[in-house]
Amino acid sequence: MGIEDEVGANAVKVYKAMKDLAYTNEEKMGTAERITQSAKLPKNMVLNALQELQTKGWARRKVREKAAGYYLVK
Repeated sequence: MGIEDEVGANAVKVYKAMKDLAYTNEEKMGTAERITQSAKLPKNMVLNALQELQTKGWARRKVREKAAGYYLVK
């Protein structure tokens, strides 16, 4: 069972953008702003997709001083 079966189309697009940017662990995580530029989706859609990925266990969010960082766990 792949990611396409678990999440919506925007979340898949965001997942692939994060994979391309190599945001695969806590040392290499990116901001929602960077992911928005790469995924070429409006920021609110990216934030909703990131929320969905977190809920399903595909991504994690780490609170930092300036901007939260996101990375993939699956």
